[in-house]
Amino acid sequence: MQDVFGRTITYLRVSVTDKCDFRCFYCMAEDMTFLPRQDLLSIEELDAVCSRFVERGVTKIRITGGEPLVRRGVMDLMQKLSRHRQSGALRELTLTTNGSQLAKHAAELKALGVERINVSLDTLDPDTFRRITRLGEIRAVLDGLDAAAAAGLKVKINTVALRGVNDGEISAMLAWCGERGFDMTLIETMPLGDIGGERVDNYLPLAKVRETLTRDWTLTPSGHATGGPSKYFDIAETGRRIGFITPLSDHFCDACNRMRLTCTGDLYMCLGQDDRVNLRDALRGPDGAAGLDRAIDRALAAKPRGHDFQIEPGDAGPSVHRHMNVTGG
Repeated sequence: MQDVFGRTITYLRVSVTDKCDFRCFYCMAEDMTFLPRQDLLSIEELDAVCSRFVERGVTKIRITGGEPLVRRGVMDLMQKLSRHRQSGALRELTLTTNGSQLAKHAAELKALGVERINVSLDTLDPDTFRRITRLGEIRAVLDGLDAAAAAGLKVKINTVALRGVNDGEISAMLAWCGERGFDMTLIETMPLGDIGGERVDNYLPLAKVRETLTRDWTLTPSGHATGGPSKYFDIAETGRRIGFITPLSDHFCDACNRMRLTCTGDLYMCLGQDDRVNLRDALRGPDGAAGLDRAIDRALAAKPRGHDFQIEPGDAGPSVHRHMNVTGG
């Protein structure tokens, strides 16, 4: 699959639920209304759409949310998708999680062919963790990380850099990741959804963070690439890697290889724009796979050159009105 700019689409991110057991302040409003279950694609429908994308050339699927592991039946979906790993059609099946439910599922994920996962963790301080997540307890996440390590899953920690919140502990988190054998990715906060405040208050350009980290660590550009937007650096002192995702300070759209499917069947061509194509109607329509293909082709033709993210002082409104939990990170 290629879009009109010649970019080959090989990566599908699938949000299986908009629900989450945390309420991270940069991701959601404190009082959220989630979709009723009847509005969601069934597990069988999610499998059908994902499988069609695999047949058309997608080689990587990432399951996201919300928090994907709170979706009833999500492990059934993982089991269904694992057949594409076994056949060799799918190079990677993975997921991003907040870690709260990971202790229950880590061993089964590994058995189903998941080799590595991303775990969102913005702090190691229990009080700061509670401040960021509003509802979360860090102990459950740490237990989940222990279970993941015991199962043999490779872990990458995703950390949103937040000025005035966790900027003073990023170097310590990098050390902790090195001790645990985890890679780490830092992410600039993204202006998705109304969170009831000005994002510019917490926006931290990662160029400043990287400059600060070089006081403690020897960072050299890495040849490692995952097909995602991270720019990786090797860390001499730990032998691990750190990635920087910079949607605001340094756009990465020219190499975008992905689309995003929501739990209601909307296919977003870009995280930073609101245009979408409805796959649910095509999936449930009379034309079957042919109708689904036509809808996917419309999405390919409409994929934009780049996103619309921006954060400006005095502009509290989001660049994109849907919250992060709708499409996943």
